[in-house]
Amino acid sequence: MKYGESTFDIIYLLFAIISGIVILAKRRDSIGKLMGSAALILGCGDAFHLVPRVLNYFIESDFTAWLGFGKLVTSITMTFFYMLIFFLHTKLFTWEEGKKKSMAIFLWLLTACRIFICFLPGNHWLTGEGSVLWGCLRNIPFISIGILIVIIYFKTRRENPLFKRMWLYVSLSFLFYIPVAVFASLFPLLGMLMLPKTVCYMLMLGIFLKAKRS
Repeated sequence: MKYGESTFDIIYLLFAIISGIVILAKRRDSIGKLMGSAALILGCGDAFHLVPRVLNYFIESDFTAWLGFGKLVTSITMTFFYMLIFFLHTKLFTWEEGKKKSMAIFLWLLTACRIFICFLPGNHWLTGEGSVLWGCLRNIPFISIGILIVIIYFKTRRENPLFKRMWLYVSLSFLFYIPVAVFASLFPLLGMLMLPKTVCYMLMLGIFLKAKRS
């Protein structure tokens, strides 16, 4: 178990970070910068949680605080990842300026709300004393962001063959994520759902890698 999960986590982190670097090196336009930055933010942010998780398997020490801090960082970087996914959509597809501005403002408000809740002491990140209540509170704005991202990519799924499945991967990533984020404190085995969620992230990055040649 520990070897399989650790190997998977390391491969994912390397894939995400290297993908970001490659995309930024190969494609210098605004679309390339958004895709590359999104990949780097995703990989570097997840490293704060996954590296302590891997170390926890092999080193006899208390990593509770590091794991909690990593979850906090990842919660924030995941939110910015999806904001970049939104702005990527505005570059790939035609938007009315008014609608784009209104949507951007609304998403930024949700992002600010999400980050504010994440920093509240009730989350108990460093002690590992998570609760269903706080899991719900901090994820309401995040899930709202995800729903909006799914809707806009679903509506334009036929306009760009490379991004036609983006809505599906985002949907699945949230479906795997929600039970873990809300109920993992009660049922730790739900944490296994993070593996297919991570696969969804890798599929998104695969789209970015294909698009880097466009």
